[in-house]
Amino acid sequence: MTALLAPRTTVLFGPNWFASVMGTGIVATAAASLPVPVPGLRQLATVVWVLAALLLAAVIVAAAVHGRSHADDPVMIHFWGAPPMALMTVGAGTLLLGRGWLGDAAAVIVDAVLWGAGTLLGLAVAVAVPYRMMTGRGAGPEAAFGGWLMPVVSPMVSAATGALLVPHVPFREDMLLACYAMAGLSLFAAVIVITQLWSRLVASPPGAARTVPTLWIVLGPIGQSVTAFHLLGRAAQGVLPEPYATGAQMLAVLYGVPALGFALFWAALAAAITVRTARAGLPFSLTWWSFTFPVGTVVTGLSGMAARTGSHLLAALAVAFYAALAGAWMVVAARTARGARRGDLWRVPTPAHR
Repeated sequence: MTALLAPRTTVLFGPNWFASVMGTGIVATAAASLPVPVPGLRQLATVVWVLAALLLAAVIVAAAVHGRSHADDPVMIHFWGAPPMALMTVGAGTLLLGRGWLGDAAAVIVDAVLWGAGTLLGLAVAVAVPYRMMTGRGAGPEAAFGGWLMPVVSPMVSAATGALLVPHVPFREDMLLACYAMAGLSLFAAVIVITQLWSRLVASPPGAARTVPTLWIVLGPIGQSVTAFHLLGRAAQGVLPEPYATGAQMLAVLYGVPALGFALFWAALAAAITVRTARAGLPFSLTWWSFTFPVGTVVTGLSGMAARTGSHLLAALAVAFYAALAGAWMVVAARTARGARRGDLWRVPTPAHR
């Protein structure tokens, strides 16, 4: 069997593997933000954070040894948005959950290093990937898929996780304003891509079954933007002068609640399309990690708005989405481990045999 596969397949290790770190890390950080205390959940979340950190180290080593740029792959290139988000997700978990293990000072340093590296890489990817699309062979409207959002979501993750660092840096105002600027960069770019994706979906079928899970990526910039404006509003207190500090608090709610409405709307659409596709057959691939991190950002967004407004409905929704996130993570993690052990996820057909 190996001899038969060898000439027909090539070994693949791409940036999409970093989505497994993102999806694992968000299970930990989302647990830390829940507005409802759950006995033992924080301890369990800390264990998951450690798992995400170990997974990050393993994926970085594997990428260094076996990784490829995939610069000419019109699908894989978009997943270069995953490595910077993986770095920042683990960094945020270090600050939120790792203090008891590392101490406050060490946790801040680790988070700052991971945030800085992730932000620089994320900004580079956010420019380089769209630039390559605009100056390369080009892609028609029918090629739009959820993965197009990956490069432009990263600066929003920088904004949300950077807000956690604002109280710990000497240049707090500059850090806060930079995070707001990155949030704007990501939000406007995401709106453009989501519009293209909507146009493609209403004009033609959803596309190949393995790309359907990427529809859930739309929740990423929406949920993460709600989280970012919530955390930035909280960080603005004592940093921005009035009336801007109060305005930041108002913006968090006046933007966050309507944006969550759209997130729930898209979740319903994505779920319906996913179920429809699953009935015909939904093969497992690493795109299934799209069921985790984007849903996790909705959890953190709902948790933030529940804390701000005192809404029991939003708190209940946060818990319900977290339960769905935890269930999805267990399924996808198990399938990924099995696929990696068998070698199915390390090989893809060569262009001649696709």
